[in-house]
Amino acid sequence: MPIDHVQIVSIPVSDQDRARDFYVNALDWELVSDNDEGERRWVEVAPKHGQTSFTLVTWFESMPAGSMRGIVLDTDDIEKTYDELSERGILFEGPIEEGPFSRVTSFADPDGNSFVLHQLYQPRTRVLSYPPARS
Repeated sequence: MPIDHVQIVSIPVSDQDRARDFYVNALDWELVSDNDEGERRWVEVAPKHGQTSFTLVTWFESMPAGSMRGIVLDTDDIEKTYDELSERGILFEGPIEEGPFSRVTSFADPDGNSFVLHQLYQPRTRVLSYPPARS
């Protein structure tokens, strides 16, 4: 029973409408679902053409709004993405930085959840097995 991808990540927010508008309008993600028919409102967004979607949640006491950190968003053209997102009102925490394997910058949503915008210098290669084979 292999696990082949991450399906949904929960992002803790204080206001689902404001968060939905940010992810759909500023990030240009798709609205997958906005359903208020059960106990909790289910708002789900996703990057276009991505495998993973994100729920905008208000109901996890152990996840206060703004507490999510370290989600890395990949792009093939960091300058273009930086410029487009800046034009849509996203404030980056600094300029694009050159790292050992990639170029990165970061930004936050209206609640302070932090994301890393990332462009690899070269395509990632996968480790075929773990633990490493012994010689």
